[in-house]
Amino acid sequence: MEFVPDQVVPATLINQIQTVQSQGRKVIISMGGATSPISLDNITERDAFVTSMGVIINTYGFDGIDIDFEGSSLSVTGGTISAPVDAKIINLINAIKQIMQNHFATHNKKLILTMAPETAFVQGGMSAYGGIWGAYLPVIDALRDSLDLLHVQFYNSGSMYGINGSVYTQGTADFIVAMTEAVIQGFTTSGGAFAGLPETKVAIGLPACSSAAGGGFTDTAVVRSAMNYLLGTGPQPGTYVLAQSGGYPLLGGMMTWSVNWDAVSTCGSVYEFADNFSSIFSGTTSSYEMVLTDVKFSIFPNPSNDFFYFNADTPLIENEIIKIYNALGEEVFSIAATNTKQSIDVSTWTAGIYFVKCGIYVQKLIVR
Repeated sequence: MEFVPDQVVPATLINQIQTVQSQGRKVIISMGGATSPISLDNITERDAFVTSMGVIINTYGFDGIDIDFEGSSLSVTGGTISAPVDAKIINLINAIKQIMQNHFATHNKKLILTMAPETAFVQGGMSAYGGIWGAYLPVIDALRDSLDLLHVQFYNSGSMYGINGSVYTQGTADFIVAMTEAVIQGFTTSGGAFAGLPETKVAIGLPACSSAAGGGFTDTAVVRSAMNYLLGTGPQPGTYVLAQSGGYPLLGGMMTWSVNWDAVSTCGSVYEFADNFSSIFSGTTSSYEMVLTDVKFSIFPNPSNDFFYFNADTPLIENEIIKIYNALGEEVFSIAATNTKQSIDVSTWTAGIYFVKCGIYVQKLIVR
């Protein structure tokens, strides 16, 4: 594996990465893509992949990796989801495990792991299990405990089955809702059952504008209607009915292909996707800026319905303030952090998602 920065020299990029990391943000490197199949056909290639990716991660200080293997990278010829037999799949699973083990041993922290498979490789397993169809499912299943976010590409996919047996067309609210619920609820394939993922590990992948993908662009109003239904804050936008009443309020978010398309005015309005994301998940820029960071304090119990404990992992700075924001980014509570451990009463608060902030560190709190 090789990584050559575009526009700037490596030293400049390293400094840029460190700057945004100092702001509490994460920077990960994505491998693969439509024009770059990556196939680990044997142990030698697996080991070379592990070694070279380790050098890239350590050189630039990346916080994580994204698996975006497409085309001929993965394919199924036999076996099952829980017991794959194909070398490409087995070697990838073992390689990612080793990369993550090496990173933890060196840096004493978990490497972020995300995946951006095409729809055929995941939900496509419902219609067939062979070739590319369902080929990502053994990888997701084997790495589910380490996986932070799965953001399947809901574009360039054509029509797909939902877990209700109906077929849905890309570019519609029904497609977004049906494909999202499928990976949360799980589904059956001819290669065995795929157990769903927690909603917190599931994000929705969409093109930023019509030119960013060959098909599957969905305008902001339709995306918003689908997301509000999924989050349990809006009505049913189409014919698909969620299997889980109340939706999935803890969904992991949205991913776009890609941020550079979203930044230009030649394809939709500037930052159309980002603004839509902000309105769906926060309503204001302020909570959009609250990125979860390396843990420097813990909150428990979480979820909470009466009170929770704030427990700092390190001594607090004098006059440190604990602030809590609601999902709209509005500050609803603040208190001087006089002790490393203190309780906060939320018994009268409205149920929902809140953000607990101390210094530059933020944790999500659920009040029920």
